[in-house]
Amino acid sequence: MAVKKNNNQNKNIEKDVTYYKKKFWKIFFYGLGAIGLFFLFASWGLLGSMPSFEDLENPDSNLATEIISSDGVVLGKYFEKNRSQLKYSDLPQNLVQALVATEDARFYEHSGVDGRGTLRAIASLGTSGGASTLTQQLAKQLFHGEGSKFLPFRIVQKVKEWIIAIRLERQYTKNEIIAMYCNVYDFGNNSVGVSSAAKTYFSKEPKDLSIDESAILVGMFKNSGLYNPVRNPQGVKNRRNVVLLQMEKQNIITEDQKVKLQSLPIALNFKLETHKEGTATYFREYLRDYLKKWAEENKKPDGSDYDVYKDGLKIYTTIDSRMQSHAEEAVAAHMANLQEEFFIQSKGNKNAPFVNISKKETQRILNQAMKSSHRWEVMKSQDKSDEEIIKSFDEKTKMTVFSWKGERDTIMTPMDSIRYYKHFLQSGLMAMEPQTGNIKAWVGGINYKYFQYDHVGQGARQVGSTFKPFVYATAIEQLNMSPCDSIIDSPFTIPVGRHHVTESWTPKNSDNRYRGMVTLKRALANSINTISAKLIDKVGPEAVIELTHKLGVKSEIVNQPSIALGAVEITVEDMVAAYSTFANQGVYTKPQFLNRIEDKSGTVIYEPIPESHDVLNKDIAFAVIKLLEGVTEGGSGDRLRNTYGGNGDNRWTGYPYQFKNPIAGKTGTTQNQSDGWFMGMVPNLVTGVWVGCEDRSARFKSLTYGQGATAALPVWAYFMKLCYADPGLKVSKENFNRPPNLSIKVDCYSAPKVKDTTVIQQDTEEFEL
Repeated sequence: MAVKKNNNQNKNIEKDVTYYKKKFWKIFFYGLGAIGLFFLFASWGLLGSMPSFEDLENPDSNLATEIISSDGVVLGKYFEKNRSQLKYSDLPQNLVQALVATEDARFYEHSGVDGRGTLRAIASLGTSGGASTLTQQLAKQLFHGEGSKFLPFRIVQKVKEWIIAIRLERQYTKNEIIAMYCNVYDFGNNSVGVSSAAKTYFSKEPKDLSIDESAILVGMFKNSGLYNPVRNPQGVKNRRNVVLLQMEKQNIITEDQKVKLQSLPIALNFKLETHKEGTATYFREYLRDYLKKWAEENKKPDGSDYDVYKDGLKIYTTIDSRMQSHAEEAVAAHMANLQEEFFIQSKGNKNAPFVNISKKETQRILNQAMKSSHRWEVMKSQDKSDEEIIKSFDEKTKMTVFSWKGERDTIMTPMDSIRYYKHFLQSGLMAMEPQTGNIKAWVGGINYKYFQYDHVGQGARQVGSTFKPFVYATAIEQLNMSPCDSIIDSPFTIPVGRHHVTESWTPKNSDNRYRGMVTLKRALANSINTISAKLIDKVGPEAVIELTHKLGVKSEIVNQPSIALGAVEITVEDMVAAYSTFANQGVYTKPQFLNRIEDKSGTVIYEPIPESHDVLNKDIAFAVIKLLEGVTEGGSGDRLRNTYGGNGDNRWTGYPYQFKNPIAGKTGTTQNQSDGWFMGMVPNLVTGVWVGCEDRSARFKSLTYGQGATAALPVWAYFMKLCYADPGLKVSKENFNRPPNLSIKVDCYSAPKVKDTTVIQQDTEEFEL
């Protein structure tokens, strides 16, 4: 009986085993099917949207637009997120190796999902580390972000990451995936991607990163908020050393290298990229305004608008980064020097920086500045009354102000700060190739962060005697005169009714003396006012205005003979273009600041068409050049060549200049020394410089420091010395091209030059009106 019972028990056990086997396999296959359906539904987008083939082909990378110089340097960017695109070949290999060693050691072995790592993570319930591959992390960065912390949703997201990762692996090579990942990661401090991070934290191009610096950036991939080298240097050092340890484990570096690198301190060269700082700030802002209008007129192939801040455009400009750097250095060096003198002279002026204006006029200027200030705008937006706002301008507060010795923390009233900033001399400089119209340097002011008005493209100021060459050119063209023709320097009056004059006009020379018979060349060299007045009387203001507009000057010019002395407001940009016409043998070429625009794929989407037209024949243009050479050979610009100084020479920054090559130029000074100009030309570069305060009533009291030869000419000279010391720029020292069979006499006899200290001190500079 016992045997029969055991048989029944065995049969029951066998039945139970068979039952549970069937049950297990049934559950297993149902579960497997459910998982399969789960993945299938996820891939179809039923569990939430999934990227399409087009999305994978062109992921929304929110790229910054880059402004690139003619010599290939990134001048700046327009961005919402500062993200730049790098190719794999642009990445330093030490960074790539560190990234793979630390984040995904089997990156080159899997197809988007690391099965071994995933099983390990599941078995240990995540205690032995995660299993996200670089490709999964890229999928998360591109299409999902951090996602939900709620476990069911997180599981769904993880499945979607796997699917997207596998699709990415099919779509891109391993190297492309690494490059994409390095381009999309947010490193904090407004830096997205390795390119931006390298420049922000180390002020370097990615290719120049050391192993130590690459390890710091790779350490940040784990958590850029926690491992931020600015806020948490010790944590970053610890994390960097972990990366270096992984590199040693993967035989990328030796143990000795690891020990040496781990002992290094965290060395940063932190520089936050902003729109208000960096190179060519004024130009970049001018370009931004241009691109806004361009985007309105030029659409994408699908009809949508270009977004300058997100579309990753490449803006190739004509600016030369080296020349731009030299121009900014020249402006800063001279303006800091001249500003020191301005503050010294302001000490005895109770109404500084204003000279000879009433209290009422002073208050009008200050009130206008107050109502244009950012503080006024902010308080108005807070619904403050005018009375409350005005009162606040007289209450002392902590603030940081600009100075030439660096930003300075101080306590003063906002109204005092307005008066303080009114003291600062401003400057505008533009350099251009006359043959191509390519703008090579653009400095719109002394510091864009504090002074955002652009004195190249925006600010039209009275040009003084730099207008006189337009009068002389008209006379040479219309009256068949030459630089060697003589005219008498004597008192001269244009009576009421002639040339629309409402009061008789009797211009005077700056030194109140008359020289008798002088050649046109000498008259322009010494900026003799009576000669300019006599010439415009002969040709008429209308003819001068017509020629000036043909030369590209867009300003409205009043039909009065007084324009001969420079009572005309013109921008630096237009003045440079006009003078370039003389250097370009009479052909006007419109200033060009753009070479082309490319989309993020490198396709050219816009190329401007150069604009030019004939203005003067070659002979007349060359005759004007010879007139202007006289200015630097023995006139108001001769300090470019002499070495014996004069009154105020300690403010001629960089003096003596000792140029020996041909230079055509013209100084200009307006009434009361409110504006100082110098226009300087060599055969392949024309540069214009303006210097003055924001308000015309803020100025130097004397001609010694306020004239163009002291205020503006040194900027040009300093700039050109830097350019000549930079042989890669190939700035010409040759003669201007002389037209064959020249029909105008330009080689005039001149008496031997006699050293005249009186003339040097005054510099024979002029002032108008």
